Amino acid sequence: MTTVPPARRNPWLNGRPPTTTPERHLYCFPHSGGLPGEYIRWGQHLSGTQVYGVCLPGRGGRIAEPPLTDLNSVVHALLAETRFVAPYDLFGHSLGALVAYETTRELAARGLPLPERLIVSAFPAPHLPRHGARLSGLPDAELVAVLNERYGGIPPQVAADPELLAVLLPAFRADFALLENHRHRESGPLPVPLVVLGGAADSITADQLDAWDRHSTVPVRRHTFQGGHFYFRDDMASVAAVLTP
Repeated sequence: MTTVPPARRNPWLNGRPPTTTPERHLYCFPHSGGLPGEYIRWGQHLSGTQVYGVCLPGRGGRIAEPPLTDLNSVVHALLAETRFVAPYDLFGHSLGALVAYETTRELAARGLPLPERLIVSAFPAPHLPRHGARLSGLPDAELVAVLNERYGGIPPQVAADPELLAVLLPAFRADFALLENHRHRESGPLPVPLVVLGGAADSITADQLDAWDRHSTVPVRRHTFQGGHFYFRDDMASVAAVLTP
């Protein structure tokens, strides 16, 4: 009798086992230092959609792996092990928006099936110049202070636990390095519908979000929600209505 080995689990994709055949798939790229679990839970708001959270090395179940600090390396490693199941959308929040965008560009360059929508959230259009000090090399205390100021911070119980911080901060450092090391290269707009989301109280401005228009060959849809950088934590129902085709 021949034993069929179990299918190898893709370390890049985290998700709950579907109970029925999904109508579509949503692959979510988390924010800096973010874990896929927050996005996987969106599945309870999206009927018929199988939601996956993309997990980069150096966090979550991949905490023992060295993190990557080059975005091209992230995209190539992801696509070496991942085939997105159609019909599908890609969603990225904050830094995840840039990763999702570059992933879509690489899919197009390889002639692979493209997402039905690229949904980018709370991140300026990638061609815009970026200013500001490098964050990836800050001492722990200064890095925590920046996270508190810009992104709503690390929970107090985590910030007060040096051992837990020592586990979490390397992922933030790696993600900041991803952004700091990245240089945009022009390649023309994508033949993919682009949906741009943002929070009304976020530091990312409407002009920075509107600038995504140049990156799609079809009209871009933009939606603004009440709240700040993590607007979806305040009103997921409204966000789910946009995520549902």
